[in-house]
Amino acid sequence: MDCIDLETCEVFQGAEGPTAPLICVIDLPEHPFGIAEAAQGRRASVARIPIAAWGDNLTPWPEPGLRDGDAPFGGHGDRTLRELLDSVVPALERCHGIRPRALAICGYSLGGLFAFHAFCRDAHLIACASLSGSLWYEGLVEDLERHPFDGAGRYAYFSLGKKEPRSGAPIMRRVQARMERCAELCRAYGCDVDIAMGPGNHMQHHQERLEAGISALDSFLGRQDDGHDTMCPD
Repeated sequence: MDCIDLETCEVFQGAEGPTAPLICVIDLPEHPFGIAEAAQGRRASVARIPIAAWGDNLTPWPEPGLRDGDAPFGGHGDRTLRELLDSVVPALERCHGIRPRALAICGYSLGGLFAFHAFCRDAHLIACASLSGSLWYEGLVEDLERHPFDGAGRYAYFSLGKKEPRSGAPIMRRVQARMERCAELCRAYGCDVDIAMGPGNHMQHHQERLEAGISALDSFLGRQDDGHDTMCPD
């Protein structure tokens, strides 16, 4: 596959068994998050989805790098989304004997940008968690304003460290304002929304934010109607 290494994907089956909802967590192959630990004791199943070249494969459209001399962002996120839903999730179903009745997505940093953009683009994903998400990305809010979606019965969770708006490249310092605008638009489109502000900067408290995000998704998914049709296309 072009963007996702299927062989290194993992599934941690939830307490509700093969038909439990599935939370797809975007991961770094080189520096993996503690997804196995965060998946313990959940009703929903959790899938680890390693994606290489984050700057290319998780961004929604091409943009210049953050600083002069930085590599540009490739903007292949829509291709990655189609690979995830059309190929990877069905393959995980076959390999692990699962048939999730609902899908959610979770990611950190550029993974959080991708998770939120994917949620807005595809109604198969009924919930998302954008953890310290790169929602400062140029054009994201404007795209969301131009493309309203039906958020009824869906859920978005956002988290951010309190120090994040005070560090990084100038464009990154607008992250809290952009996150709050994304949350406002999601509510206007009918979504349930939660925002969690925590301690630290972008490079701190990864595990705490991951566990809180998965917990929020697990709680939301546990309240949903088991018969809700949210399957990926075969």
